[in-house]
Amino acid sequence: MIAPGKAIGVLGGGQLGRMFTHAAQSLGYRVHIYEPSGPSPAGAAADLEFNTPYDDLASLERFARSVEVVTYEFENIPVGPLETIARIVPLRPGAEVLGICQNRQREKAWLLAKGFPHARYAEALDGDIAAAVARVGRPCVVKTADFGYDGKGQMKIADEADLARAAGLFQGRRCVVERWIDFARELSVVCARTETGEVRAFPIAENIHVRHILDTTLVPARIGPATAREAERLATAIAERLGVVGLLAVEMFLTASGELLVNELAPRPHNSGHWSIDAGETSQFEQHVRAICGLPLGPAAARTPVVMVNILGDAWKRKDGALAEPDWLPLLSEPRAKLHLYGKPEPRPGRKMGHFTVQAPDLDSALQRATELKTALQ
Repeated sequence: MIAPGKAIGVLGGGQLGRMFTHAAQSLGYRVHIYEPSGPSPAGAAADLEFNTPYDDLASLERFARSVEVVTYEFENIPVGPLETIARIVPLRPGAEVLGICQNRQREKAWLLAKGFPHARYAEALDGDIAAAVARVGRPCVVKTADFGYDGKGQMKIADEADLARAAGLFQGRRCVVERWIDFARELSVVCARTETGEVRAFPIAENIHVRHILDTTLVPARIGPATAREAERLATAIAERLGVVGLLAVEMFLTASGELLVNELAPRPHNSGHWSIDAGETSQFEQHVRAICGLPLGPAAARTPVVMVNILGDAWKRKDGALAEPDWLPLLSEPRAKLHLYGKPEPRPGRKMGHFTVQAPDLDSALQRATELKTALQ
């Protein structure tokens, strides 16, 4: 067990690292952030921040030797730093887990090899999109193998015009082509696993995306108990097969016929788990701390139905050439709502600047009030 009072290292300085830092510090840990791009939202909350490139091996070693365990808050990390760190201090989840989850081709191949349900796909590792599309059929979606999130690096193909455009956009890039799923619900399950094999899942979340970016999360998801049990079974089984130590978020599609298909994996806290800060018996961030430090896992139930809404940079309106802050008063005046801002200095369209949650005795009431508050912000 890595006891409170020790230092935890985090690779990445975004909002997930920031909220992880708050949770770790509330348990008595110190947090050191490694963020090459410069002072970061997570670094502003942490006890120490390293702002040097990932290829600065001397700085990486100093970082690793200053902590008892290292985790990460995003997947797009080069392999070299992981090898350097893992020789000095435990990396949780491990480098093998990250290597699978940070690349869509490896992720799909792993799901196929282990027998987990997923959308039919074909590899286009030589940039030959047309051949892969022919194998999968249309409609389908092309996704770059690396560096994709929030809809970046992907495109739906429905006709010949789409195919011609995609052939140019993805030429020479390693890609996967997936069959388009006409889903009834998008779901996610965040689960935690310790080194000793203890596993605990949070309630199933229902996710609504707008322009490929998560807009709203509802807990509990509007699904039947049998579907919820199967979603939890799939997520915990994947965490166990991967050997995750920490958190794993499993995104799924629920089809109109009731089939669950695994879409993507994220070995870290997840946007759809932010509701747990306010409405969870244990937040996803505290649970991640507990898992990587060898503490007993906390209870993972939701205390009340809850809705989480992302706040994007689009909410900052331009007036006379300058950005204007949203009017926070309606949100702050609602006793059932909680506002979380991420400390990012520059609001941009599509950039996640914060989120808010609304709790209520029933999900319909929480969703209605969250929708009203979202409209007021816009």
